[in-house]
Amino acid sequence: MSGGVVRFVTGALSMLLLSFIVAGRMNAQGNHLRLMFYNVENLFDTEDDTLRDDDQFLPGGSMRWNYGRYERKINAIYKTIIAAGEGTPPDIVALCETENKKVLSDIISSSGMLKYNYRIIHNDSPDPRGIDVCVLYRKDIVSVMHYHYFLPDDIKQSDHPTRNVLYVKCVAMNDTLHLFVNHWPSRRGGVLSGRERRQKIAEMIKSKIDSVASAENNNPAVIITGDFNTTPGDRVFDLFTNDNGSGPLFVNLSGNHDRGSGTYKYKGVWDMPDQMFVSSSLLRKRKGFYTEPGLLKIFSPGFLLQDDPLYPGKKPFPTFTGYRYSGGYSDHLPLLLDLKVR
Repeated sequence: MSGGVVRFVTGALSMLLLSFIVAGRMNAQGNHLRLMFYNVENLFDTEDDTLRDDDQFLPGGSMRWNYGRYERKINAIYKTIIAAGEGTPPDIVALCETENKKVLSDIISSSGMLKYNYRIIHNDSPDPRGIDVCVLYRKDIVSVMHYHYFLPDDIKQSDHPTRNVLYVKCVAMNDTLHLFVNHWPSRRGGVLSGRERRQKIAEMIKSKIDSVASAENNNPAVIITGDFNTTPGDRVFDLFTNDNGSGPLFVNLSGNHDRGSGTYKYKGVWDMPDQMFVSSSLLRKRKGFYTEPGLLKIFSPGFLLQDDPLYPGKKPFPTFTGYRYSGGYSDHLPLLLDLKVR
């Protein structure tokens, strides 16, 4: 066989092998849905909203927020979203601490995001600072059937309202998914602060889930995610995870994270306020979406971390440390969950 023929055959085999590798990657990406949750730490624009207390994040405010810092923040968030998909960004991205629809539009219209055809689900919440929960989704992969925001009336009408809960019903890969996105009241002032309101919100979510289950023969694929501002062991979650006689309704996939890891670090100690609960049916379904505990992970690449100047190890690389601008990404790390299909 001549050298030219050998080179041709070798080249052809290499191309054939490459095509199999690429096809394998495409098939691997095509048989799962990736969900991301990320507290993006005060993603404010630079414009004054007279209906919200956003004065800190204006050019003349205490955080000295300006367009250059805002643009860097937008780039940081979209870079994180792209990286979280390992080349193909997550199909559903749930976010909290976003000020308005404009900041979301700026994210998805960034040069690195445009080709993925993301759409926005967002409504302004009654939170005094104007920070909201929202969802970005890839329209080519996910069809949104319905969504709405809700909050217990007594909290909404109180002197200290908080963020709404977002419910999204969507269809992807011939199966239906119900998603609840949360950002619960904080524990500022002590662990007991906000406990009663968190309990009321949990009861409201449980009631909504019962309605969903009743409409779908008690076997819906449901995910509850968000920043809950409390630990996985908080008794408020008993509403979701208690055994109902045939096993727990939900499993908190974040409850078994390794000691020394988490999504948020406070005074040298890692915590897990950002969590994902999945309906038990998602762990045992024989058709359609299913998942496994090992498919939830904390996304912690090096660029999202920095050396902790006060305590051993690393911590999330934040945009601000107190009132000092750090120029990082967020004081929280994202969560990623893959839903497989069979």
